[in-house]
Amino acid sequence: MKSLLALSRLIDTVNRCLGRAVTWLILVVVVVSATNAVVRKFFNVSSNAWLELQWYMFGAIFLLCAGYTLLKNEHVRVDVVAQRLSRRTQIKIEIFGILFFLLPASVLIAYLSWFMFADSWVTQEYSSNSGGLIRWPAKLLIPVGFFFLIAAGISHLIKCIAFLTGDGPDPMEKLSEKSAEALLAEEIAREAAERDAAARHTGTTTGH
Repeated sequence: MKSLLALSRLIDTVNRCLGRAVTWLILVVVVVSATNAVVRKFFNVSSNAWLELQWYMFGAIFLLCAGYTLLKNEHVRVDVVAQRLSRRTQIKIEIFGILFFLLPASVLIAYLSWFMFADSWVTQEYSSNSGGLIRWPAKLLIPVGFFFLIAAGISHLIKCIAFLTGDGPDPMEKLSEKSAEALLAEEIAREAAERDAAARHTGTTTGH
């Protein structure tokens, strides 16, 4: 179990680094989208290549962050019934879902999409749109994204088994990493508290 948990930590580290890196594409997508809109509005110029680049990056965000999302326990679960059960029963249901739904479906999609990518690579397939981009990089995202999702599923499965055997913490708890919005709110609150403390100190000094 120690070796399996070490593998789980390695997978989590890779997915965490990949997820945090890919999330920066959101900023790039926003910049590209805004630039396309401005150029099309004011210069009446449009490019299929730039439009397709937006789609490629959106696909990269969705697919490459799937494993990171599972790591953070942010995938949607319909748990109206399960939430009324004991935690151990919930974990057993989680294991069943991973073994019979998540992993089989992900492996099948990764397997089939690899041949789709290979065919696109061999033929050097291009977009059917005028001035469009080459297609194989977008198709490569599918097997790669599902590979990382499969790895995250294996990691989650290991942690679920470790919890049942008493060798690990509850894997269903969401990670306590704070979002940028939460950190900003804390910083604003801290600065406000410091200003209030300074004002009270000034008032006390003036009173004396």
